[in-house]
Amino acid sequence: MKVITAVLTIDDIPSRNTPSIVDYLQSKGIEAIMFAIGDKLTQHPDEAIYALRKGMIIGNHSYSHPSFSKLTFEESINEIVKSEELLTKVYKMAGVTRTFRPFRFPYGDKGGSNKAALQNYLKDNGFDKVKDTQIPFSWWKENHLDQDIDTFWTFDFAEYNIRPHSQFTKEDVWDRMNDLKPKSGAALFQEGSSHLILLHAHDETEELLPDYYRLFIDYLLERNVVFKKPEFISAG
Repeated sequence: MKVITAVLTIDDIPSRNTPSIVDYLQSKGIEAIMFAIGDKLTQHPDEAIYALRKGMIIGNHSYSHPSFSKLTFEESINEIVKSEELLTKVYKMAGVTRTFRPFRFPYGDKGGSNKAALQNYLKDNGFDKVKDTQIPFSWWKENHLDQDIDTFWTFDFAEYNIRPHSQFTKEDVWDRMNDLKPKSGAALFQEGSSHLILLHAHDETEELLPDYYRLFIDYLLERNVVFKKPEFISAG
C-alpha cells in the first residue's frame, strides 16, 4: 500500500484554543503552518507567540478576513500589509526568526479580477510558496494552483460548520474524510496521494466538540497518513 502524505495547515489563529492545538501537534511530532488573522493577533498575541516558540510557522491570512473579490486592489494590499506588520512584531516578541512568509486568502477567494495583480504582488514582495510539486491531482494544475503563490488546500475538514442549529455534525466530517468522489477537492484516503490539509482554530467549535482537532487528526494517523514538515519555494 502506497503511503498518504500531508502537510497540515490551520486557519484563523490565534484563538484561545491555539496553545492546546499546538501542544497536541507537538506531542505527535507535527509541524503545521498556522495562518493568522491580523485583527485576532491584536486580541491574542500571547497565543501566537506560544505557537511560534513551539516550532509552528505562522503565515498571513489578511487583517480582517474579507472576501478579496469584494475589495479594490488597494484595499486588498492594505489587508495584507496590516497583517504583515503585526506578524513581524509577533515574531520579534517571540524571539523567533521569520524564515518563511506564506499567505492564504480567506475562503480561498483569490481576488476575482484582481487575481493576477495580487499574485504579482505576493511574488514581488517576497512571499513564499508552499512546496506543492508532490500533489498528484490533475485539477491542481488545471486550475493553475501550481503557479499561484498563495497557499490553497486539497482537503478541508469543514469542521467550522459545526455550530448550533447547523445540523452539521462530526459525522459529516467523517463522511467528508471517507468520500472517495468529493464534489470539490481531493479524496483524502486515495492511495499514494499527497495533501495540503485545512483545519481551523475556532473556539466556537471547541465549545461544541471538545478536542475536535485531536479527534480528526488522530483518525488520520490511525489510517497511516504521514504528516510531513512544510517546505517552501521562494517566490521572489
